[in-house]
Amino acid sequence: MMKIGVLALQGDFAEHKVILKNLNVEPVEVRLPRDLEGLSGLIIPGGESTTIGKLAVAYDLMDPIRDFARSKPIWGTCAGAIFLSKNAKKEQPLLELMNIVVERNAFGAQVDSFEADLDIEEVKKASGDPAPFHAVFIRAPIIESVSGSARVLAKISDGRIVAAIEGHLLATSFHPELTNDVRFHQYFVSLCSKN
Repeated sequence: MMKIGVLALQGDFAEHKVILKNLNVEPVEVRLPRDLEGLSGLIIPGGESTTIGKLAVAYDLMDPIRDFARSKPIWGTCAGAIFLSKNAKKEQPLLELMNIVVERNAFGAQVDSFEADLDIEEVKKASGDPAPFHAVFIRAPIIESVSGSARVLAKISDGRIVAAIEGHLLATSFHPELTNDVRFHQYFVSLCSKN
């Protein structure tokens, strides 16, 4: 059975684990460098990006995750997307793996959370399901720009970027684990099965 790690330092890692189990993937909580061994991919969940970064430094996870990313897929959702970015426009620990610039809390406070239907061609193609993906945004970041080999996967109606991919690295501003739609997780599992 494929094993995919979920960084379990802080945030909503439990929800990702439930979906992975439903997809017949063994979820592994990652808290220490040794937890990365034998994994096909890693999900960095939503939560508080500064806290996740500080804990990753404290547990000596920064370089092991960077080494892991050389050959294995990583997906960051919300805070995880910030943590993957090269630039979050604020002093905080970042993995600096993806050529994306991220603006934290771009939509405002918790009360400004919202939902939106997104047309994400690659996810629709991978699943064979043409329906839009219903995305949940909670204190969400925006991907301000992509550069290098990074490219846009999804935008909201005003044109702002909410999902990007660079090789086998994936970043989403929203929380697919908070919906009943498992297609984004299926898409990530398919990336993991190619590596």
